[in-house]
Amino acid sequence: MEFNRKSLTDTDLINLYRQLLLPRLIEEKMLLLLRQGKISKWFSGIGQEAIAVGATMALEPDEWIMPLHRNLGVFTSRKMPLHKLFMQWQGNKEGYSKGRERSFHFGSKEHFICGMISHLGPQLAIADGVALANQLQQKQKVALAFSGDGGTSEGDFHEALNVAAVWNLPVIFLIENNGYGLSTPVNEQYRCKNLVDKALGYGMEAVQIDGNNILEVYDTIRGVRDYCITQQKPYFIECMTFRMRGHEEASGTKYVPHELFEIWGEKDPVKNYEQYLLDAQILSAQAIDEIRQNTKKEIELELQIAFQAPAIIPNTDLELADVYAPAPKITEPDETFRLQATSQKPHRLIDAIKEGLDQAMEKYPNLILMGQDIAEYGGVFKITEGFVEKFGKNRVRNTPLCESAIIGTALGLSLEGFKSMVEMQFADFVSVGFNQIANNLAKIHYRWGQNADVVIRMPTGAGVGAGPFHSQSNEAWFTHVPGLKVVYPATPFDAKGLLLAAFKDPNPVLFFEHKALYRSISSYAPNEYYEIPIGKAHVIKPGNDMSIITYGAGVHWALQYTAQHTETDIEILDLRSLQPLDYENISATVHKTGKILVLHEDTLTGGIGAEISAWITEHCFEHLDAPVLRCASLDTPIPFNTALEQNFLASSRLEAAIQKLMHY
Repeated sequence: MEFNRKSLTDTDLINLYRQLLLPRLIEEKMLLLLRQGKISKWFSGIGQEAIAVGATMALEPDEWIMPLHRNLGVFTSRKMPLHKLFMQWQGNKEGYSKGRERSFHFGSKEHFICGMISHLGPQLAIADGVALANQLQQKQKVALAFSGDGGTSEGDFHEALNVAAVWNLPVIFLIENNGYGLSTPVNEQYRCKNLVDKALGYGMEAVQIDGNNILEVYDTIRGVRDYCITQQKPYFIECMTFRMRGHEEASGTKYVPHELFEIWGEKDPVKNYEQYLLDAQILSAQAIDEIRQNTKKEIELELQIAFQAPAIIPNTDLELADVYAPAPKITEPDETFRLQATSQKPHRLIDAIKEGLDQAMEKYPNLILMGQDIAEYGGVFKITEGFVEKFGKNRVRNTPLCESAIIGTALGLSLEGFKSMVEMQFADFVSVGFNQIANNLAKIHYRWGQNADVVIRMPTGAGVGAGPFHSQSNEAWFTHVPGLKVVYPATPFDAKGLLLAAFKDPNPVLFFEHKALYRSISSYAPNEYYEIPIGKAHVIKPGNDMSIITYGAGVHWALQYTAQHTETDIEILDLRSLQPLDYENISATVHKTGKILVLHEDTLTGGIGAEISAWITEHCFEHLDAPVLRCASLDTPIPFNTALEQNFLASSRLEAAIQKLMHY
């Protein structure tokens, strides 16, 4: 192994040694504590330290890094207090995630480290978002994302690299190729000769380096950083290395040929660099021993602080409170405000959404819109038509067809204080971005206190003969995920006010818009800016005989029925928000009428109606005069033929459900 110091001073070289040695000695201690049962799990990076340390030392302290579970050197090189890291690994409240996350699945905004999730690939797109934020702010910064050789097989890898290349983002994609994804060798992961060859397909510059040579890693990334900033382009680095222990300690290493340990043992990054410093007379054997002993003493002292931390006492209120970032309080517009709108021109639902989006762009200069065909074309429903001329292509961005990467990019923007909107061309397509929503956006505040200021607009629903993949009502998929807010307005007034509230909220909001209602309904909505609080239902029609609890298209089905059947005095409660639900107003309508029908366009089994029915039965049973009934669509995919579609929809069974309830 050849070391080239170039312009580095002796002080620089010694500092690199200290940073390289620290994670090795910490790991040796952690492996001992693991055997003693004092920590529960450990992912070893022994043999790979030069990559994490070299990369981190080559960046500025305020440049974001997206590490993985074998990158202890990132955390130590960013000067994170060791006792706090030890508390994290012990699952202590005083760690970085209040005991909610394991080992390295945490982040710290203070140290510009974004915590990983176990799915590996989604980290890469977050770096895209950070790089985009840097670019928009004209910061001379890069973002760096780690991946292993196994992670390059994931679709998120392709999507993130493609977005970075197409958008010319200053991102460094750093691949640690240690030969194995857990036990799967690289010859079962890919067929190209080297991973670095993949970069060519993205129009991206790339280099393969010795990942065990700390000076080569450091120098390469310093140079690549300069390239990314000056050229405003991404770069791909493949670091060749080897993992000297198992994927994690329980998995062992029996699947690895013994001779590989002998070969790579000779390439140990710490021992080789030590020998270089000795040979170059930069450090003496005595000096190296002193550094080692002092580092071990520091580790022991920091461990003693960590061991003194009190045991966690679970606090249910705190656990629930930390699921969401605190949101600004919003007051419901009063009736006077609503009545004033009747003197203005009626809005279609699509007009209200467009106007709300326009006003949000005016109010928040840091709001970025992203989606397929939303720029010059204006989106498939023309909601953003004219926006690119008004706000520019930096803020109104066409995206490649890669929902997962764009949602990850939105999260990356949030790390840098931006707001973003992602338009799903159809709500059905969100399935290919589900992981980013359910595991990254939704959990990040609970895990380490980082907000995800992202709104995802979801054109949804049937009634337009669009078939199984353009008509689904999939809102119930997300109401089960803590950390998400789910909004589903039925009227232009509510659509505009709730959309503006969604942009004000620092939490991820899924905003459902019924396609069939876009141009088929009109009502009054104020032209001026206003907000409607998320999580508050609205009695859209009072009544005394029974209640229909519904949302979206169901509101209009219920209104149409009551207009045609005035003999029954039906109260209609429009939920407007599905997560959180307004249990206060649900309870009030149960107390008032005693007969409840929950109506929704979504299929019956597992729909939001089941949750509402169960809650009413559990909390309001004594006020019921009949069982809670549900009226929902058939438990089938949505058929294309319009006659079959009408038969599928809950509206075809609404009258029968109402009659059954009234005659109970």
